[in-house]
Amino acid sequence: MRPVRKAVLPVAGLGTRVLPGAKNTPKEMLNVVDRPILSYIVAEGRAAGIEHFVFVTGRGKEAIEDYFDHHPELESQLEAKGKLEMLEEIRAELPRPGEMSFVRQMAPLGLGHAVWCARDVIGDEPFAVMLPDMLMDAKVPALKQAVDAYNQVGGNIIAVEPCPPGEAHKYGIVALDGHEGRLNRMTGMVEKPAPGTEPSNLFISGRYILQPEIFKLLAAQQKGAGGEIQLTDAMARLMAVESFHALEYDGVTYDCGDKIGLLRANVAFALKRPDLGAEARAAIMKLL
Repeated sequence: MRPVRKAVLPVAGLGTRVLPGAKNTPKEMLNVVDRPILSYIVAEGRAAGIEHFVFVTGRGKEAIEDYFDHHPELESQLEAKGKLEMLEEIRAELPRPGEMSFVRQMAPLGLGHAVWCARDVIGDEPFAVMLPDMLMDAKVPALKQAVDAYNQVGGNIIAVEPCPPGEAHKYGIVALDGHEGRLNRMTGMVEKPAPGTEPSNLFISGRYILQPEIFKLLAAQQKGAGGEIQLTDAMARLMAVESFHALEYDGVTYDCGDKIGLLRANVAFALKRPDLGAEARAAIMKLL
């Protein structure tokens, strides 16, 4: 079984749900407490053993590449002022040589198209997809849970979780061949099903492990829901010839592409911080 070494991060989206904040700042660079969302996503990938991150970017996303690069003026000032702990924290996020690649999605044609844009960098090996606006808080990082499941059963792994009542029509929903434990074989999936037609209450929550055969299907994939090339549609076709398992991962997801989801993430992560938790709780209680 080939190991999962690479991850695709589709970061070309416009972030319309968090406008006007995302007008000039990529939504993936909006802060959760004191660091951008993308910082947490990359840390999760590294904890899962990812060696190479492929960012699929678009216009106005230069800040992402700049964030994962040296800032000589800032680093010099921090060193001169003796703020060595902060300097080390900033440098710790810098990539190793060759750890990150950036490819361009020239038009907003959907998640499936964004993943397809990474095909030449991924090559012929299994890979992860990490949706960077879905911030997952878990004792064992969500992607690590998915990689562990892949090492157990192989094939394709989709992280899922229960959908809030009445909201299945907003997500990709999976169908299962039985439901025993957290890891179950999938029999189908549908993108944004009409209310009342969803095959389960489990939605695809933003972490995938896929086999490279998906690229051939994406190359010929027709537009689906929303007039976009949907990754879900290509996965449904791949399911006809390869195994898919849904992993009901152990953790909490915050949809940071949504204003309230981003607010919830900030509150939850601030409360968990040893250095900020008590003050954050006091500030929240005072507002309430």
